[in-house]
Amino acid sequence: MLLTILLAAALDFIMGDPNNFPHPVRLMGSIINFEEKISRKITGSPEGLKISGLIIVLLNILLGFFIPLFILTLLKPYRVLFTIANIYLISTCISAKSLKDEAMKVFQALGIGLEEARRRLSYIVGRDTAALEEKEIIKATVETVAENTSDGVIAPLLFIMLLGAPGGFMYKFVNTMDSMLGYKNDKYQNLGFYPAKVDDLFNLIPARLTGLLMILSSLGRFDSKNGLNIMLRDRKNHDSPNASYPEGATAGLLGIQLGGPSYYKGKPKHKPTLGDKRVEIAKGHIRDSIEIMFRSEILMLIFYALLSLLF
Repeated sequence: MLLTILLAAALDFIMGDPNNFPHPVRLMGSIINFEEKISRKITGSPEGLKISGLIIVLLNILLGFFIPLFILTLLKPYRVLFTIANIYLISTCISAKSLKDEAMKVFQALGIGLEEARRRLSYIVGRDTAALEEKEIIKATVETVAENTSDGVIAPLLFIMLLGAPGGFMYKFVNTMDSMLGYKNDKYQNLGFYPAKVDDLFNLIPARLTGLLMILSSLGRFDSKNGLNIMLRDRKNHDSPNASYPEGATAGLLGIQLGGPSYYKGKPKHKPTLGDKRVEIAKGHIRDSIEIMFRSEILMLIFYALLSLLF
C-alpha cells in the first residue's frame, strides 16, 4: 500500500487533473446536482429539505466507498490492472498539483492586471472578486491554498492511508457535497445543513493534523514558533471549526494577516482576522503558501512510510 500511495502522489504531482480526462469529482458534482434537483421537486419545506440533505449525505458516503471498492474487487484477479486502477483512483483524490496550478494562474495574472487576476481568482473562491484590490486578491489566494492543503491534500491522504481508495473517495464525496450544498444562506441552510455538519466532522482531525504538519515541515524555513502560536491563539477566529488551523498556521508561518471582511453575492461578511501583520502581504506569499502545502504533503508521506516500515 505504501508504494501505491507514493506512486499516486507522484502521479498527481506530474499530471494533476487534466481538463480533457474524466475525473471522479466531476461525476460526484453531477450526482449532487441531480440529487438537489430531485430533492427540491419532492419538497420545499425546511424540514423536508433537511431530511433530504441527510439522505443525500448517507447515500453519497455509501456510493463514495463502495463504487471504488467494487471496481477494485472486480480487478483483483488481474494484478497489473488492479495496481494501475488503484494508483489512478488514489491519485484523483489528491489535489496538490491542481491547487498549485490554479494559485499560480492568479500569481501570473497579477503581472497582467487586476481584471485578469480577479477573473482567475473567481474560479477558486466563492467570494465576490470584482472589486478586490491586489493585496485582497493575494490574501484570498493564500487562504484558499492553506484551507485546501487540508481539504485537498492531507485529509484525503489520511482517509486513503486508513481505508484505501474507497476511503479517499468517501472523503471526496463528503467534501464535494459541502462545497456545493454547505452554504449558510437562505437557499441552502436546510438542504445543506447535514452536508456541512458531516464535512466538519470528517475534517476535525485532518485540519488539526494539517496545521501541525505545516509547522513541523517549515522548521528552518519559515517561522514555525509563530505558526504554532497563531494557530492556537486564533483557532476560533473562523466560521469553520476546522479551516482556522491550516489558515492560522500559514498566517503565523509567513507573518501575515488573513481573514477580515469580504463580500459574498453582494452581501458584506465580516470575518475575524488570523495572524498579525508583521509584514505586508505580497505576491511572493502565494508561492510560499504553495511551498508550505508541498512540504506538508511530503512530511505526511514520510510519516506514513516510517509507520509502514515499523509496523
